[in-house]
Amino acid sequence: MAKQPTVQPKLVVTRFGFNRFAEQLNGRAAMIGFAALVIIEFLTGQSPFALAGIHFN
Repeated sequence: MAKQPTVQPKLVVTRFGFNRFAEQLNGRAAMIGFAALVIIEFLTGQSPFALAGIHFN
């Protein structure tokens, strides 16, 4: 039977990769982008597609 390790490895909290900080930052950026689109549409009276030159017939 193998012996179990007695020392616990130290886990370093990182700011890279899929972690809580990255998910919060992504969510906040998405909320800011969505709010900006709503404000731009309200101020110009045109949809973001129309502003980008994409027209639906």
